[in-house]
Amino acid sequence: SYDGPSLVVAYSHCIAHGYNLNLGMDQQKLAVDSGFWPLFRFDPRKLGASQPALRMDAGAPKVRVAQFLKNEARFRMLENTDFARSEALIASAESSCHAQHLQLQHMADESASEATKI
Repeated sequence: SYDGPSLVVAYSHCIAHGYNLNLGMDQQKLAVDSGFWPLFRFDPRKLGASQPALRMDAGAPKVRVAQFLKNEARFRMLENTDFARSEALIASAESSCHAQHLQLQHMADESASEATKI
């Protein structure tokens, strides 16, 4: 209903991901639960309307990013060819996902704080 541009960025499974597509919803849930795919929404109409404009729709990561990544052939390929590099990149992804969650949560908290000041 927003009179302006809207953007939805969705994680969609496909056959190239290398797992049984019947498990697509499970993999999408893992993407969110691991923090690899954060769920949030931003509604600019709420700016200045005493409501937080940024809202987190998923909590803190609950599972390891590795649990999500290792289900997909596109990520397992590196593990099969260069295990040490794969482990280093998974650790980096874990750290990045955690930092991203903290940043988004901070921004959502700031948005909520600003909404109460109006």
